[in-house]
Amino acid sequence: MKILLTGASGQLGRELKRSLASLGELIACDRSQLDLADAKALRAAVRDIAPTAIVNAAAYTAVDKAESEPQLADAINAEAPGVLAAEARRLGALLIHYSTDYVFDGAKPTPYTEDDATAPLAAYGRSKLAGEAAITGSGARHLILRSSWVYGLHGANFMKTMLRLGKERDEFRVVDDQIGAPTWTRHLADVSALILARREAPDGLYHLAAAGETSWHGYAEAIFEEARNAGLIDTSPTVRRITSAEFPLPAARPANSRLDCSRFQRDFGLALPDWRIGLVDCLADAPY
Repeated sequence: MKILLTGASGQLGRELKRSLASLGELIACDRSQLDLADAKALRAAVRDIAPTAIVNAAAYTAVDKAESEPQLADAINAEAPGVLAAEARRLGALLIHYSTDYVFDGAKPTPYTEDDATAPLAAYGRSKLAGEAAITGSGARHLILRSSWVYGLHGANFMKTMLRLGKERDEFRVVDDQIGAPTWTRHLADVSALILARREAPDGLYHLAAAGETSWHGYAEAIFEEARNAGLIDTSPTVRRITSAEFPLPAARPANSRLDCSRFQRDFGLALPDWRIGLVDCLADAPY
């Protein structure tokens, strides 16, 4: 197998680089080597490499900044996946692509299924939804994995922000009216590798996130508790509960980010563990 991995230096890409390495020839490209905002260069690179599988871990993920940079977000999250999908179809390659819970408006009271109507609240979610549409309409073999609240030891994410703030402040506020499942990048990467190793697997759109649920406030409290248990910190700051209205941001977030992953479990026989297990295992590897 010849695998092209994009976004290899990102928080998910670095885990995929490890997980995919044993499956064949891995060509792992970071932004300096393959800029997804340059469609012409991207198309030329894929044709030159001629992979049998493309794993697209590159994305524009600055949710708030996307409100002022919608064209850049669209170029990376919408147009580039379309280019990758078109080239995958031409090569007969499988494209694995990662999407987000932010394609939903969060108004549903129960977990979202793949068949629920999408209604992104902000530019980031709209760009990711457009990327999904470009792939599904391309005719390429594809696997789109929607996940939620993704974090890891690399890149910028909520867990790392909390650990930094915990060292700088004795008290801060975190919203408690948004619900989701924090999902460790290593779990996403390992499952992706398992799917690719099978060679023949179902394709289409699937939800893949950690089991269980929590709020951002509950997640923050768990981060400090488990960091303390792991010996990474001595004391925890006070984390106050607030509403989203009390902490306005440029981009609106869905109140409900829970994803129903039963279709993935049924078709692949795989499921991610509870979010708290992923957090414990991630912090066990932390170099802090």
